[in-house]
Amino acid sequence: MPALQRDEAQTRAGLLDVRHHSIHLDLTQGEKHFGSRADIRFTVRDGAPAATFFEVKPAALLAVTLDGTPLDPALLDDNRFPLTGLAPGDHELHVEARMSYSRTGEGMHRFTDPADGETYVYTQLFMEDVQRVFATFDQPDLKSVFALTVTAPEEWSVLANGVTTHEGGGVWRAAPTPLISTYLVAVAAGPWHSVRTEHAGLPFGIHCRRSLAPYLDADAEEILDLTRRCYDRYRDLFAEPYPFDSYDQAFVPEFNAGAMENPGLVTFRDEFVYRSAVTDTERQTRGMVIAHEMAHMWFGDLVTLQWWDDIWLNESFAEYMGYQVLSEATRFTDTWVDFGTVRKSWGYEADQRPSTHPVAPTPEDVPDTASALLNFDGISYAKGASALRQLVAWIGEKDFLAGINDHLTRHRFGNATLADFLDSLARHTDRDVPGWAARWLRTTGPDTLTATVEPQDDTWQLAVGHHGSRPHRIAVGLYDQDATDPDRLRLRHRFETDIPQEEGTTRHTLPGPVPALVVLNDGDLSYTKVRLDAASWETAARALSGIPAADGGALTRAVLWNTARDMARDGDLPPAAYLDLARRHLPAEPDPAVVAGVLRFARTPVADHYLPAAERRTALGTLTALSREILRHTEGAADPTAASLRLTAVRAFIDSATSPEGIQDWLDDGSVPGGPDLDPELRWRILARLATLGALTPDRIDDELSRDPSATGTQGAARCRAALPDPDAKEAAWQSLFTTDPDAAPSNYLFTATATGFWAPEQHDLLRPYVARFFTDVLPLATHRGPALAEAAARYAFPATFVDEETLRLGHACLATDTPTPALRRGLTDQLDDLARAVRIRTGRACTEPAEGAPAA
Repeated sequence: MPALQRDEAQTRAGLLDVRHHSIHLDLTQGEKHFGSRADIRFTVRDGAPAATFFEVKPAALLAVTLDGTPLDPALLDDNRFPLTGLAPGDHELHVEARMSYSRTGEGMHRFTDPADGETYVYTQLFMEDVQRVFATFDQPDLKSVFALTVTAPEEWSVLANGVTTHEGGGVWRAAPTPLISTYLVAVAAGPWHSVRTEHAGLPFGIHCRRSLAPYLDADAEEILDLTRRCYDRYRDLFAEPYPFDSYDQAFVPEFNAGAMENPGLVTFRDEFVYRSAVTDTERQTRGMVIAHEMAHMWFGDLVTLQWWDDIWLNESFAEYMGYQVLSEATRFTDTWVDFGTVRKSWGYEADQRPSTHPVAPTPEDVPDTASALLNFDGISYAKGASALRQLVAWIGEKDFLAGINDHLTRHRFGNATLADFLDSLARHTDRDVPGWAARWLRTTGPDTLTATVEPQDDTWQLAVGHHGSRPHRIAVGLYDQDATDPDRLRLRHRFETDIPQEEGTTRHTLPGPVPALVVLNDGDLSYTKVRLDAASWETAARALSGIPAADGGALTRAVLWNTARDMARDGDLPPAAYLDLARRHLPAEPDPAVVAGVLRFARTPVADHYLPAAERRTALGTLTALSREILRHTEGAADPTAASLRLTAVRAFIDSATSPEGIQDWLDDGSVPGGPDLDPELRWRILARLATLGALTPDRIDDELSRDPSATGTQGAARCRAALPDPDAKEAAWQSLFTTDPDAAPSNYLFTATATGFWAPEQHDLLRPYVARFFTDVLPLATHRGPALAEAAARYAFPATFVDEETLRLGHACLATDTPTPALRRGLTDQLDDLARAVRIRTGRACTEPAEGAPAA
């Protein structure tokens, strides 16, 4: 299938004005296919008769009519149908097709709930997947009005971008949309359980499949309250009113992303409907995603990128606004701690791989849609949001919002570019916004700021060394030891300073004695790696948990934990020392987001990858001991924070268990002493660990599935079966993963569940033959099952636990061919770079140089 080229899109946008789509979808044609009819009105601009094409990916193209003249369906070439001899003026195109349902989360995804047998379908039309649902001129700058009708089983309800009306006979009609891009059209159909309300004169609704109804009802008021609060805050911030006629949020099964910003019908992965206990941080994450997607209603939907090089304009802005608005409008006031601990690390890691790219690549760097799809990563989201946060600190929030509102008004219901965005900002500030953008948005890699402290007579000097090319506005925190407890610290002073874009050293002469701890980028306002002076690191290693919660202490601790993480990843801090830091300070850490982030890094990168294999069991013992200490520290506490910390510790203990006894006792008792009780998530987590340890039988898996026959239970059972240390079980799991038979292939979620259970360091002897098989079997899988499964295979089915030169050799040999699809090539490049980093850490080599044999960016 040819990817759409940017120059092709520019040519077509100059030729056509697409005014209206009438789309009819028939969802009553069986389990494999649905009917699709598109009636498109468009205008060819003045000039000689022209030629162009529309796109569609049908199971069968049934009819094409242009201005009343039938065209031969056999003219379809892959996904393109040529239109020739188009005279200037108005035209009508009618396309009828039979389309295939998807099981990979792309196009029209179909899911049958194992809990009750009910079936649901929903669209995910991002990038090129609208072509799997109806015919269109598919590019973001050919906006159109879309009027949809859907024929569905009579007992179903249908959701769409606009308010839908049931006209009888299973026919539903959606109100026509304003001008939107093709990739933003949305339909979700099935026997939904819905909770509806009204706010600010608009209908609001939340929806899920029926088997999740009790769980949605339990959280409905929290979800709707967050939605209302965020909506009201955006209405205060933005001069443009909300641009659509309703606001529905559908929690849909087997969704690949966290959510999708379809105007008026946001779709979320239905794991956000919590059927088991979650931490308050996870509730905050759900709130952030709600706020993130709502920001897109203005930035992305009302004003849309012109071409995919500007995807950061959508995602970075929504990421920044999501965290900021949630912190301003809801009870989740510490959202930036979670951002700094989790999301920002995602950005730093992506930005140090060979596949790094600028936040805002040039149009030439994104020549087609296939290359654009690769840029949805920690750079476009987390680094871009960090850059915007730094921009706000630099120009001020008032001028930033004034520029944003100017941008939204100037380009409402249209398309815009980076240049348009910068022009709107520059109209409201004296700062050199284009110069800032050149340094922040067109460059790659993180800068590094290094502190050096030099005592003098009655003063001391702070020297901030800058390695990089960006200007930074940062805060510097100065901390003293508490007079009565050297393991506790107090804030002496915090001041802001500007670091020039040029490499070099910025010096400050400061009064008084040298502080015990100097923290660069205190408050985490900039995107940069930080290195402490030697005395400050010694203080941090001893007293990190002694930084008080007052005065932004949680963010300070997040900055220091990120510094430790960066040092471990760069080989500047031994992995065992990172574990010692966690063991010493996590039991007293009050922020659940920090605890969860540190434990995740300690459990997998450190214990499984960075430490020598012979030291892994000891590391897991350290993590289980640490988890027990957190449980002891929180025993008897009833507040939500303590409950979150206990749940985080229980999960870490289960995942790190080296023998079945302790977790088997929990399973037998149905609870952890002191709480929590074992809900389905924890039961399946324990069973997966028991399977890995060889302490579970297939019959026990079947019994648990009978107890929990839900979609989550089906996935849990698949993970457990793949984790069994049995040759037949491993081969069966492998065959399921890598079959290219569409009728036998698992759905995207069952694929991920099976892949995450398959690889285990405890089973290396059994698994070694599969390492080489991965690099051959993944190639046809990626070709036949598409980019979503290719990305999942690279992320979850990659043999990351085999940290050795042979795995690197096999991987680079695979990349040396032209066989990997773009999505697979990007995923393998990232995995091999992480693996090479782990090899270098294990062997004591520096991690700041590229690995031998690593591909170029």
